[in-house]
Parts: sequence; C-alpha cells; structure tokens
Amino acid sequence: MDARDALWMPFTANRAFKKDPKIIAQAKGMILHDEHGHELVDASAGLWCVNAGHGRKQIAEAVAHQIETLDYSCGFQLGTPGAFTLAEKIKALLPKGFGSVFFTNSGSESADTALKIALAYHMAKGDSRRTMLVGRSKGYHGVNFGGLSVGGMPKNRKQFGPLLGNVTHIRDTHDPARNAFSVGQPEHGAEFADDLNRVIGLYGADTIAAVIVEPMSGSGGAIIPPKGYLDRLAAIAKANGILLIFDEVITGFGRMGAAFGSERYGVTPDIVTMAKGLTNGTVPMGAVACREGIRETIFEAADAGIELFHGYTYSGHPVASAAALATLKIYEDEDLFGHAAKMAPVLAQAVHSLKQSPGVIDIRNDGLVAGIEFEPDDHGVGHRGQAIFNECYKRGVAIRFSGDVIAMSPPLIVEESHIDRIVTVLGEAIRAVV
Repeated sequence: MDARDALWMPFTANRAFKKDPKIIAQAKGMILHDEHGHELVDASAGLWCVNAGHGRKQIAEAVAHQIETLDYSCGFQLGTPGAFTLAEKIKALLPKGFGSVFFTNSGSESADTALKIALAYHMAKGDSRRTMLVGRSKGYHGVNFGGLSVGGMPKNRKQFGPLLGNVTHIRDTHDPARNAFSVGQPEHGAEFADDLNRVIGLYGADTIAAVIVEPMSGSGGAIIPPKGYLDRLAAIAKANGILLIFDEVITGFGRMGAAFGSERYGVTPDIVTMAKGLTNGTVPMGAVACREGIRETIFEAADAGIELFHGYTYSGHPVASAAALATLKIYEDEDLFGHAAKMAPVLAQAVHSLKQSPGVIDIRNDGLVAGIEFEPDDHGVGHRGQAIFNECYKRGVAIRFSGDVIAMSPPLIVEESHIDRIVTVLGEAIRAVV
C-alpha cells in the first residue's frame, strides 16, 4: 500500500491524484514550488484565501509570539485579549450598524452559525413560525449540514440524503443568453431577485427566517451579480421581515476591491459570514457579524446565564486571533484593498482577450475575480476543466476549476506582470487541450 493512501483528500479525485500527484512544498509571495522544485504562479490565492501573498513574516512572527505567550485558553466563560481586539477591528471594516462578531473556525461553521443565529433571533422575537431557510441555486455555503442544505450545488448534496428539512431555494443569476462576456456586473437580471417573492407567496413570509446568498457566487462558477439584483433582494427581504445573510467567505477582505462585497455592491445585509482571507489562510478561522439589534434581541429573551447555546472549542483561538490581527495590519499598511481595485481592470482586460479561444462560451469578472466558462466536451462536465488545470500546472500556473469553469482569484499583491503570465499560460493551455 502506498504511504499516500493514508490520506483521504478533500474535494479530490483521489484515485486520479495517486497516478499524477501534485505536492506543493513551498510558497513565497505569488509563487508556489512543488516537491520537485517546479515553480508555479498562484492564480487562485490558494483557495480564495491567501490575499496578502504567501510566506508573510509578520504573520509568522505574530503566531510564534502568541504560542509562546498563550497557546490556548478555553473560550467558554473565559476570554483572551486578541479575540476582543480582533472583533473591534472587523467591526471597523464592516458597514455602519454592525454590532457584534462571533468567531468560528471555517466558512462552513460560519454559515451554520449564521443560520442558527437567524433562527434564534426570530424565536427570541416570538416569531416561532419563522423556521424556513432560503438558499440559492448554484450557491455554496460550506459542507456542514446547514450550509449544505441551503447550498445549491447538486454534486455536493447527492451523496448525503435529504439533509435539513424546511429549506428551499431561489433561482441563480446565471444568464449567459443575455449576459455572456459581460465586463463587470451584467446589465440584465435584477428581476431574478423577484424569485424570493415566489417563495414568499408559496410558503408565507411569516414562515421564512432568512435568505442566504453569496454577493458573488465563487464556487458556483464566479457568477457576478447583475446590476440592481442585490438591492432588490435586500428590499424584498426587509419588506417581509426576512433576515438577509451575505456569505462573504470569498468576497471578504479585499477580493472585490473593497473590504467586503457589501461595500463593493452598496448593499448592507443583516448578517455577514467570513473566513479565508481573515487570516490570509494561515490558521483556520471564521467569523459571523450581526447588525445591531440581533444579538440584543436574543440576549433580552434569554434566561439568566448562557444566551446562545452554540460555540466551538476553538472559537476566538488566541493563535488564530494573532494571525488575523497581523493579516489585517498588512492589508491596511499596504492598502491591499486599494491595490486590488487598481488591478481589477487589468485582470478584466487580460481575461477578456481570451474571448476567441476555442471552447470558450463565457467570460465574466469583477474585482480580482474572473471566470472562464467552457462548453463541455464529449466526456462530460468537468473533463475539460480538469484538462486545462493539468496543462496550466505543467506550464507553471496554478488555477482553480469548478466543472468547466476556470476561476482566477490571485493574491491581492498581484502585479500586471503576474496577470500577463497567468493569462498567457492559460491561453496556451486552452489551445493545447481544447
């Protein structure tokens, strides 16, 4: 038995990987090195998370100091300084009106935490009928039972039975017939938000607790929200007493050229989830932020003692908090959110130059995100995406693919020369395999 059989890899074709293993051994800045010394430009910020680039000394030093000072303390009934400081720093980045932050360890945990908070909030208000949760087709909210249930990616769901009850979905905003090759936000599709009215008409507004969407749908294929869509969705939710949750695990911390997608799109939700870029991918950590009044409502309705029976062993972990604080300082000191906004049109122009490449049926972008969609080949959905991924790897660029969509989300430190190299290699890979 191969020693590598001991590891069951996540979201990986494990049998295929064993035949052609790709092992990343080192990373610095924009560059990865595999175990053979092969150099790759990181076009995906790891997994949408290494926003400040790899190998940041400031984060390493902060983590080392924290481990030497206080490696761990229970977060139940005890606090640590870093968690409180970090919550204040996060609040300062969020839209005005957010009042509290609850720490988790991942985006998946953040999604489930947000859903539970929404349910607890309505229960505290006396709206016990509001138990329905509304997700969106093509949505991704992690792999725990709550997030998986409101998520809308069929392959993620089909092996696990019925999941949670009392969940439904609205339609996605993917509309290639009208919006193919849009630069930035598509012009068409604001009316897709009205699908929430359909759900309200079917089940009754007084039964719906929350609707959860990604401002920009990342894992679903880098699907950019049409102009006016998020505003319209927020207005419908507010008019019907439904909490709006933005899953900003990907769009948070500069990816869209602003601190959060809510800022980029000018729409303020009730609850925001986050993870990934919070610690630059160095130490697992997530968080959920709530607008003022949500926590207070839950507290006021609770008996003396614990107000919300929820939490994790590692909520607000001191080492993760230290990594996050160092990460946020880098973002601020180097104005990486501003740099991302500056590089966004460079990325847009570069990726749209691939419009005439074989097999390409759509290109979409916003902020430092781009998606290139291919027509599936005769082997089925995903075969072409995998082939392009493999060819790019050989040529020195690490990309991500979801089905037959190539997704690019480089670290926020990216420069024009990196973008040129990424897109040049991608173009060569497309011509080689399509």
